[in-house]
Amino acid sequence: MIRSQSLVLPLFAAVLLLAGATASAQLAANQTNGFGNSRLVTFTYLQNFDCVDQPALDLDFNKIKAQSDPNEMQTPICQPVTEPTQDPTGGDIKHTAHLYVFVPMFSVDNDQNPNDAMPCPNGGRPGELCGPALGAALISAFGFVPEAWKTHPLVATQCPDPNHPVPGTCTMHASSVDLSVTLAALGKAANPPTGNMFVPTPNHDHVVDNSRVDTGPIWWEVRPVLIMDQSDWPAPDGSSGITSAKAMDDAEAAGRAIEVGSNFFLFFSSSQATSAASPHSGHAMP
Repeated sequence: MIRSQSLVLPLFAAVLLLAGATASAQLAANQTNGFGNSRLVTFTYLQNFDCVDQPALDLDFNKIKAQSDPNEMQTPICQPVTEPTQDPTGGDIKHTAHLYVFVPMFSVDNDQNPNDAMPCPNGGRPGELCGPALGAALISAFGFVPEAWKTHPLVATQCPDPNHPVPGTCTMHASSVDLSVTLAALGKAANPPTGNMFVPTPNHDHVVDNSRVDTGPIWWEVRPVLIMDQSDWPAPDGSSGITSAKAMDDAEAAGRAIEVGSNFFLFFSSSQATSAASPHSGHAMP
């Protein structure tokens, strides 16, 4: 018997949530899953995030450099595309470990309902786009509400974390990001930007380089990767989709993914999960 889409999609979402919960059942409150070398890994966060500003930057676009703009220091501005020259330790960012944050920029159901976009966690920051206003802006820019900003995404994601599954949040992460430079780079907004566009932190997955699967606590640069094709999205157990940096690079070369830097850093250790995913065929090993 053929069921209506209105029944099938909620059921599908429930199955995804159950699968994600099963894969992450043993996580502590300060942990999330990730992928590396085509396997499931576990991240343990030991400090809060940092979104680095530098004296010559102007992250709020008020034409005043940060060194002379105390107001720019009061609230973190986590800005994809913009990269500082140093990480939070003061070290050269060229030597900082990379955390590839996969953002699902497709819509499984070509969602045209702005009410499906996530609200702001705890009300958000002043001027932050949330809920229907965010949904309308996303539909205007991309033609649909991406799974990245749905309250109930139709793909499983590692953030929000399973111990506190509040849309727009994840353990020890920022709860908002500035999309202004990203939209400008994609040709979806004024370039250069004239102001910030704060939105809740998107639903996302994580991937690390093969050599970083087992790594002690360090700072990692968040490198957002926009995943444009649903078929590339990782299954919760890593049995399908992109689960290695090599597969990610191949998708980028094929135009199915877009990688950028950011001024956003996370502090955590990485270790291979006790339940490893099956390696995908054709993925390079270190």
